[in-house]
Amino acid sequence: MSRNSARPAAPVIILYDLKSASPQPWAPNIWRIRFILNYKRLRYRTVWVEFPDVEATLRAIGAPPSSMRSDGRPIYTLPVVVDPTRNFAAPQILANTNNIAEYLEASYPARPVFPDGTRALQTLFVHYIQEVFAKPLLPIMVPLSHQSLPARSQSHFRPGTPGYAAPQAFSTLPPGPQREQAWLAVKDQFDFLSVILDKNVGDGDGTVACGHEVSYADFALCSVLIWIQRMAPQDGWMRIRDWNDGRWVRLWDRCKLYMDEY
Repeated sequence: MSRNSARPAAPVIILYDLKSASPQPWAPNIWRIRFILNYKRLRYRTVWVEFPDVEATLRAIGAPPSSMRSDGRPIYTLPVVVDPTRNFAAPQILANTNNIAEYLEASYPARPVFPDGTRALQTLFVHYIQEVFAKPLLPIMVPLSHQSLPARSQSHFRPGTPGYAAPQAFSTLPPGPQREQAWLAVKDQFDFLSVILDKNVGDGDGTVACGHEVSYADFALCSVLIWIQRMAPQDGWMRIRDWNDGRWVRLWDRCKLYMDEY
């Protein structure tokens, strides 16, 4: 081999993410994985996939379904991570955000996102963020996210088109008064969580969930903040910045270092 011959590039982790009209990623479940990759300083690249292509793309690479329907049919969703860095011939292919997080923590233990003794409580915290805290945001954020998708992906969720996959409300913002009511319900969740996090004052800095250092729980919460900031910068993020004495801006600032690829 010539000295000037290019060496083959070292394999890197591949993250499959949703393509949108925006150049910036926005999906909160996928941001949780981006945060971990960035925090652990792991090299990766992104493959962008439109909604109508998700299942075919993931089947083609041999990705497992993220969950199963009640009738036993598989559900394919993003994120998916392919890790060829340990075995290029047989890379690890993982689906489901929590499964990927557990894998990355076990395979790359440096700079842990689950400090000793916090895994169970963090898992419960993240479940709360996803299943309770974020629920009032859905009537506002899902239609705004739909509007940011490429035209072909928007059609995937439009009634009367082939492959239609969502109810009408998916793409329809609630009218003004109902939207204000929705934001009040969102604020109730932020207020409740602020009271909980205040219990760390004295034992921690009162900003992050596990005392002093950022962890997976903070990344799960900040992923929701990113979703709001990217999709509703005026109507949403400008409100939230002022809530709870600026707590959420402080959390954003703590996590900001890990919003860029290593």
